[in-house]
Amino acid sequence: MTRKIIHVDMDAFFASVEQRDDPALRGRPVAVGSATGRGVVAAASYEARVFGVRSAMPSVVALRRCPDLVFVPHRFDVYRFVSRQIREIFHDYTPLVEPLSLDEAYLDVTNNLKGLPSATATASEIRERILDVTRLTASAGISYNKFLAKLASDRNKPNGQFVIPPGQGADFVAGLEVGRFHGIGPKTAEKLNRLGIATGADLRARDPAFLRAHFGKAGDWYHKIARGEDDREVTPDRPRKSSGSETTFEQDLVTPDEVLAAVRRMADQVWDWCERTRTSGKTVVVKARYADFRIVTRSKTLGVAVASHADLIAVSERLIATLFPLRAGIRLIGVTLASMAPLDEADQLALPVD
Repeated sequence: MTRKIIHVDMDAFFASVEQRDDPALRGRPVAVGSATGRGVVAAASYEARVFGVRSAMPSVVALRRCPDLVFVPHRFDVYRFVSRQIREIFHDYTPLVEPLSLDEAYLDVTNNLKGLPSATATASEIRERILDVTRLTASAGISYNKFLAKLASDRNKPNGQFVIPPGQGADFVAGLEVGRFHGIGPKTAEKLNRLGIATGADLRARDPAFLRAHFGKAGDWYHKIARGEDDREVTPDRPRKSSGSETTFEQDLVTPDEVLAAVRRMADQVWDWCERTRTSGKTVVVKARYADFRIVTRSKTLGVAVASHADLIAVSERLIATLFPLRAGIRLIGVTLASMAPLDEADQLALPVD
């Protein structure tokens, strides 16, 4: 049976929520984030994107491109609430929902719970219900596998949908630049371009041995997607592999006490997520970016999952202390827990932090 996969992607989600809740922001270029110092854009409205403002862009650059840009602080509690509303709608149509983030998910509607005749009709109804419940728009891609559905959802944004029918995936992919492929980042795209591979058609022309020689196991994946092939299942409740928090500071941290205090704040945020989701991890990673932008990471994998807030702080502090005395001021600190597992399965014995 040919699968029916939908990729639903909310339109400029964070910024759209802010415009919905504050009528004065509607129709104006809006960025979620901080405009001061070393702030970055977390999300940009479509009015801001016209000027080239994008997420992860330094705020000072965004303001140069769009002097009228309005910055608003993020409200993640609101975004999470809206995300839950959207996922409840998804589950009215299928139990096979694979969230990718707060604002996008894959749905397998091969056998939809509403008995609708097509994936196109299902996507249309889902988008209508999202608009009715949240007053926000969503775009959707419909196809017979996840890779193609993801590509299709970008085709008619915002507030649109696009279908890549069975048998047409390879032709659709052939005309796209490889940098547009989900899972191929800028560095990989540059490497492909250097090898004379600019489009899906170029990629399809290369045999698996050539691709494996240059990209290892990923070469087999590139060979498949160049033909519009993807046999991955839509996996509900996909386990999260890590949880992290990081902050860029207005002023460089120049003393060990300042750095340790920052690490504790990041660990607080990570553990708050762990408690809410009842998960933890065995690998603790701390990250520091110096004022000269050099990045250093330190990690430790324990024999058991971190079982308490105090344990996470202790391990994080010990890792960051390997950077003392500081060679320069630090502009960013991050703490991440990886190798995640349900917290109930964590060994509750005292953790060895040495």
